[in-house]
Parts: sequence; C-alpha cells; structure tokens
Amino acid sequence: MWLSDPLGGYSIHGVYHLLTTKDILLADSATAMISHNQVSLKVSIFAWRLLRDRLPTKSNLVYRGVILSEASLYVSDCGFIETEQHLFLSCYTFSSLWPLVHHWLSFVGVDSNVLSDHFLQFVYSIGGGKATRSFLKLIWLFVFGYYGMSVIICCLIML
Repeated sequence: MWLSDPLGGYSIHGVYHLLTTKDILLADSATAMISHNQVSLKVSIFAWRLLRDRLPTKSNLVYRGVILSEASLYVSDCGFIETEQHLFLSCYTFSSLWPLVHHWLSFVGVDSNVLSDHFLQFVYSIGGGKATRSFLKLIWLFVFGYYGMSVIICCLIML
C-alpha cells in the first residue's frame, strides 16, 4: 500500500523509496500503529509479535530447532506449513472470521495475504478521519489479538 508523504504528497522519489525499502517500511508503519489506548498491553504485544513473525508457530519452532520439520504441518491437517500468514489469513479453518467482520462493517474488499499489508489496508480502507482509523485499528487489534491468542493456544495444545 502506498501512503503519501504528509509533507510532499505523492512523488517519484516516494515511489522509488517504497519499492526499494518495502518490507522495512510496511513492517515499521504497521508495528508503529499497533498500540491503542483501549486495547490491553497483552494484545498490543501479541500484534507486534504477529507482525514481526515472532509467534510460536510450527514454522518458527522448526526454524529455532524446537521441533522437527516433519511436525511442521498445520494442526488442522490442511496440508500447509503453519506460518502466521497461513494461520491468520489463508487457512480455511481459522481465517473465516474476516468475511464476518467485513459483512458486519458493510465493507466490500479484497484482503491482503501479508499481515502488515492487511493491517494497513484494513485501517485505511474506508477512508475517513482519525476517529474512523482509530475505530478500525481497534477492530483489527481485537480480532487478531483476542481471537489470535486463542488460535495460538489451541495450536500449542495440539503439539
């Protein structure tokens, strides 16, 4: 997602900077926005860990040598490796909550399959002012925070 420079607006330099530093820019933009005064610190920390790929998913546990790679397939036996992207955005077992959120908000759109892009797209999707973005950020943090922690707990129990 291309966010304009608040001082200079959209520019060729801004596009070049976005294309050459995309991963860092999006991760920093998203993680800088995850705190919210109506969300507990525990949920903000969970969201930070989620956006930084620091959750105890099976792919991260294999990478750190905690479990063997044969055990890295997803808990619902869908055949995919358990990563944050898959678990929260593309797995048919646990990602079915987002269509319900879109329906509740009367929002039609396509979700990104990259967590930081998903967050930024969701917060800026409707437009509006600071209050609207704050409300959408609160919803995203609630869905990923409270729902996400229960998904991770469920997956850890199934190890």
